[in-house]
Amino acid sequence: MKVENKLRLNAKQMAGFVIGDTNTPIQMVNLLKFKDKAAYKNERETELTGEGAYRIYATEAVDHLKKVGGKIIYSGVVSRLVIGNVEKLWDWVVIVEYPNRKAMRSMIMDKDYQKSERHRSAGLAGQLNIETKTHY
Repeated sequence: MKVENKLRLNAKQMAGFVIGDTNTPIQMVNLLKFKDKAAYKNERETELTGEGAYRIYATEAVDHLKKVGGKIIYSGVVSRLVIGNVEKLWDWVVIVEYPNRKAMRSMIMDKDYQKSERHRSAGLAGQLNIETKTHY
């Protein structure tokens, strides 16, 4: 299995937000890997770590989530791998719940969110986002 952290959705992944079931609540499992030092595009140098920049984003993201009816349902630091094998562990796991795909897409397209997103991009080396749906 090949694992590749990324910062952005590709065109096919973005198109998936409007295909199929777009009305059911989703939980996004975010596996986050931080840069050692934050790197802001076209901005002055910073002393922030990647995690520090991401913390700014995370604080602002709470309000963006509220606007679309979303919320963080879990956030934790990765301490070790129990089963399996990966070259490098992620740093954090965050699970975010959205009312549906439309709400998540609406948030990431919002101009105010995009201003906050610069801290995410500055801090993350990459991530995996895994969409899940609750089943009983």
